Amino acid sequence: MKRILFALTAVALIACACQKQPADPYGYTIKDNQIVYNTPARPADQQSMLGFAAEPIENVRVGLVGLGDRGTGAVWRMPYQEFATVVALCDLYPERVERAQKVLEELGAPRAIYEFSGEEGYKQLCERDDIDLVYLAVPWQLHTPIAVYAMEHGKHVAIEVPAATSIQECWDLVNTSERTRKHCMMLENCCYDFFELNCLNMIQQGLFGDIVHVEGSYCHNLDPYWDGYQGDWRMIYNRAHHGDVYPTHGIGPICQDINIHRGDKMDVLVAMDSDAFAGQAIADKRYGEGAYQYANGDHTTTMIRTRKGKTILVEHDVVTPRPYSRMYQVVGTKGFANKYPNEGLALGSEDVGKVAYDNLDAEQYMSEAERDAIMEAYKHPILADLEEVARKVGGHGGMDFIMDYRLFYCLHYGLPLDQDVYDAAEWSSLVELTEVSIKHGSMPVVMPDFTRGEWDKTDGITFAFAKAEAESEAEPAAE
Repeated sequence: MKRILFALTAVALIACACQKQPADPYGYTIKDNQIVYNTPARPADQQSMLGFAAEPIENVRVGLVGLGDRGTGAVWRMPYQEFATVVALCDLYPERVERAQKVLEELGAPRAIYEFSGEEGYKQLCERDDIDLVYLAVPWQLHTPIAVYAMEHGKHVAIEVPAATSIQECWDLVNTSERTRKHCMMLENCCYDFFELNCLNMIQQGLFGDIVHVEGSYCHNLDPYWDGYQGDWRMIYNRAHHGDVYPTHGIGPICQDINIHRGDKMDVLVAMDSDAFAGQAIADKRYGEGAYQYANGDHTTTMIRTRKGKTILVEHDVVTPRPYSRMYQVVGTKGFANKYPNEGLALGSEDVGKVAYDNLDAEQYMSEAERDAIMEAYKHPILADLEEVARKVGGHGGMDFIMDYRLFYCLHYGLPLDQDVYDAAEWSSLVELTEVSIKHGSMPVVMPDFTRGEWDKTDGITFAFAKAEAESEAEPAAE
């Protein structure tokens, strides 16, 4: 009897201890056949970063961390930026640092003052007090840890995509940015492509009516590039994870089109993937047949419904021979835009009601000449001054240059950035959310709110301009 009582007491104590253990504040529970993510309360020492503007910086002193393909591309663009100077370079390998220095010299820019290398070289860079911004182009798994370290040491940060690979990391970025009052911008370059910017301007001018549905994707056969990822880090990540592991190129521009956390929010997500047919074949070829079970489906599809009743479709495919596509579609009550495989606009036909019911061509894309004329008439203000130089400097056709320019422009004038830490968290959150949905049989996921209830406090997305420029644009043209 004593043994039984002792055992029962032990069980009760264990149960009590388990009940007292705090639940993961950033985790989820399953309720009514939905995965419900927590949105923890904002700590008392943090403030919202919505609309945040830091003190102006005359010349932004940049420390670049990660000098592989993306980082070296940034080095090539930096000498063309009028508001920034590269003062520090850091990479795991010192020879990459020297290669970057030679790029600066070749372009007539001064060599960076500071050089760092090794696994913890980034810490030495972040700990300097004469650097304003840390620009990260390292493997995904290092994005958040280095960004958090940089903000904690008084630096603004710009992070390659995705900014985070888990919900915990998304919250780490949000909480650190709110606590340190430092900008945390994800370098989502596709928001600055010309077609997307012009469509955003047309949406804001009402040409599309009410937006009903948007689509975006990342469909890019990476077969020629797998060997270029140092240490095989990207293949290692893909072979271990289901879900849309690289969602931001697709979802970034369309979230801006429908004002996510600026009047609307992503509420519920459902994801599913195909089996890894091509992916498994690639893994077998690289590592030996059966060495690894490749997790990431050849094609991942995600559907999201917003609080305001709009729908989002996002796709991911990096292993099939499908031609490159970011999809980008906007469906409105008065218009439609499509970028891939061909750029097209349809703004409604006046005589649709007069055509036969079986005429499938009643609604057509406007001609290329009409499309180009409307694109020119509704050219986004950002492109008015930057398009020509962006095309010359390049970087994915010029959008990389515009992205960098806007970052440094806003820091120089002390303006809110075009993308904030909530964008970085929301768009990157799909990495974990899609995997969890798939893990539970494509169960719906109630998404966390990284703004903590402030998603409707801002009325639409705006791009800030210095007062003098804004006044100049508002002045009527001289006759």
